[in-house]
Order: sequence, then C-alpha cells, then structure tokens
Amino acid sequence: MQVKRFFAADMRQAMKLVRDELGADAAIIGNRRIAGGVELTAALDYTPQALAPRVPNMELEDELRKTASRIVSAQAELSMRGDSDATTNRQLFAGLPLTAAEPLVEPTFKEPPRPAAPAPAAAVDPRAFDSMRFELNGLRELLEVQLGSLAWTQLQGSKPQQANLWRRLQRIGLSGPLSRDLLALTTEIQEPRQAWRMLLAHLARMIATPEIEPLEEGGVIAMVGPAGMGKTTTLAKLAARYVLKYGAQNIALVSMDSYRIGAQEQLKTLGRILNVSVTHVDPGQSLANALDPLLRKRVVLIDTAGLQASDPALRMQLESLAGRGIKSKNYLVLATTSQKQVLTAAYHSYKRCGLAGCILTKLDETASLGEVLSLAISHELPVAYLTDGPRIPDDLHLPRRHQLVSRAVSVQMQEEPSEEAMADMFADLYHNPAKRVG
Repeated sequence: MQVKRFFAADMRQAMKLVRDELGADAAIIGNRRIAGGVELTAALDYTPQALAPRVPNMELEDELRKTASRIVSAQAELSMRGDSDATTNRQLFAGLPLTAAEPLVEPTFKEPPRPAAPAPAAAVDPRAFDSMRFELNGLRELLEVQLGSLAWTQLQGSKPQQANLWRRLQRIGLSGPLSRDLLALTTEIQEPRQAWRMLLAHLARMIATPEIEPLEEGGVIAMVGPAGMGKTTTLAKLAARYVLKYGAQNIALVSMDSYRIGAQEQLKTLGRILNVSVTHVDPGQSLANALDPLLRKRVVLIDTAGLQASDPALRMQLESLAGRGIKSKNYLVLATTSQKQVLTAAYHSYKRCGLAGCILTKLDETASLGEVLSLAISHELPVAYLTDGPRIPDDLHLPRRHQLVSRAVSVQMQEEPSEEAMADMFADLYHNPAKRVG
C-alpha cells in the first residue's frame, strides 16, 4: 500500500493533487486543517511490479513547488505565533505519522478574548455631591417660594373673601395645613361673618380633650418635656389640687430629675407642705422597683428631667417610662410661649415614650396660641390641663374647647400678616403635594 500526504491551499486543489498523483482509485484516509490550507492523507493499494514506469508530470511538479513554497510561508508564520499553535502543528513539519482515523473537520478558531470590563467610575467627591445637593435644594426652595407667591396672588384676585379668611387664621397663628382644612369646610358659606364663626366652631371641634380628668382616673401620671416648659410647677399644681379634694393619703410624688440643681429639694419642699411622700429615682435605678411600694396609692405623679434630644440619658428615661410594668400616662408639657420649631422638636423627641396627651402652660404670657393648637390637633394630642399663672393650684384649669379658641382669638396679632408672610405660608404647603392649596 502506498500512503502519501498532500498539502494545498484548499480542499479542491488537494483532491486534484491526489488524483494526479495516485489516480482515481486512491482512498482518502485522513484530513485536517493546517495553517495555510489543508492536509490530505491518501492511500492506494497496488503491486509495485505491476505499475508502469512513472512518467514525469511537469504540471504536477510545478504545483508541488508552489505548495512547498506555501508550506515554508506557513512555517514562518507559525514560528511567530504562540507555543500552543506551534505544538499543534509540530507533527506536520517533523514528518510524524498521522492517525488514519482522523476525520475531516472544519477549522476551529479560538474565541477572541472578550474585552475587559470597563473600570468602575471614579467615586464622586462627597464635597461635590454636597454642593450639588445644596444647589438643588436652593432651586427647589426658590421654586416653592415663587409658586407660593403666585398661588397667593391668584387667590386674592379670584377669591378675595377666602383670602381674607386666610389672613385672619394666620393672625391666630394656625399652620397652613390646618388653615387649609378649615377653609375647605366653609367653601359654600358666602357671608363673611358666618364663615368666620363656622371656622372657629370647626376649630373648637378639632381640639381633643380627655373624657375623664386624669387625676380622677388615677394611676401613674408623668410630666415629660424639655427644660423650661413648667413640668415641676405643673406637677405641684396637680398634687395640690388632688390633696385639697381627696387628701394626702392616696397620692405620692416621684422625681427622676437628678440633673437640674435644686430639683429634688424643690419637690421635697412641696412634699413637706402637702404632707405627701416623695421618692427619688437616680439614673440607672429601676423605675419599676421604685414604684412597686407606691402601687397602693391612687395617684402617683412623676417629675422627669428636661434633657436635650441628643442626650443618651433621655433615651433611657423614656424607655423606663415606656416599660411594660409601669403603665404610666405620659403628658407632654408645652409652654405656649415657645416657638413653633421648639414645640415640634419637643413632640418628636418625647413621642417615643407614648403620649397620652399634652398640658399647655404659661397661657398668661403667650402672644399666640395657634402654634400649640396646630401641633395638638395635627398629632391628635388631647389637651388635659391649662395653666395660666404661678398660683398653686388656682392657676390650673380643665380645658374648655370653645373657651380655648376664644382665648386664641383674643391674643391674636393685631397687625395683618404681610404679603411676604402669606406667600411663605403658601410656599410651605408646596413641600408636600398633599398640602397644596386647591
């Protein structure tokens, strides 16, 4: 058997070489793709003695020379490639025998390497981010002010009566959202005086008050709130009110204020005057353990420390009051002389202990009741007591909703709010889409 290998640029030329060299009876026993073309392995069964003398074929020789030239070029190209390609084709140039069972296959090419993932974007400079956020907030505030001014101007032109009611509500000091809700209840009333009376009636109905006076209901009652709101004085008025009505046998006082100078001495003096026991609870001491001997008392009044919202001791104090074994009714003491921002911050700081209501103090010193009424209404805080002077217990009163509204009207601002103030109030309504003026 005669076996030969043939190299050509493509399969068609390789087959022509096989026919020319071995004849039409040759059998293809192997093929594969190589660099620069294909390789065919052909075999022919014959008896050497039976073959005729070989006649030189000039065309075949010329083709072979061309093929050899291509092979040399391919070898040079392979030498420049990686070791992997050189290893793959080493058999071709070393003249090693090939496997006869190797099938004809299409050329295989390695998948080109994928491009590397893009590098992550450089981190944004926090200062640039803060600057951008500051500019956006400034633009938003500017837009809100312009929208508020435009809305107020349009309201004055289209609904002058309603604009006048807006001014009167602002003289009382009511918040924008509460004023909007009140005006929505009186849109169908055309007569100005009747509309104003209806507004005040709706305002009185919105103020919640306890059905039973806290002292009459009994239990553990705690005064909470920031410093300067009048917690200790209010507690003294409540204690004196109860002692004058029921005696000193069923009431006890507890002080949790170990931070303010003279706070405990002040409560001790009150206890001696009223002949009421006073218990001091130091920081870290269990409030439940301190109250345990006092549970037989009908009323226990707790005076707490007025701490800053950032003080860790405030969190511990509020957690003690909110404990399961305490079951205290916590009342937020709010001075009506405080600014709106102070009142709002006080509510958010002390709501964590669970608020049963609020006590409004210093009504005799205030110039506006609208701010504290807006807070109590918007957060659904029942108004439990009012204080309007230093006398104990004469200046402690139960709230009457219509009287409270009348008092708010009597202490209202004498001057009309400026156009800028009205525009700012309307702009505040644009902070929340739900608050926008219709």
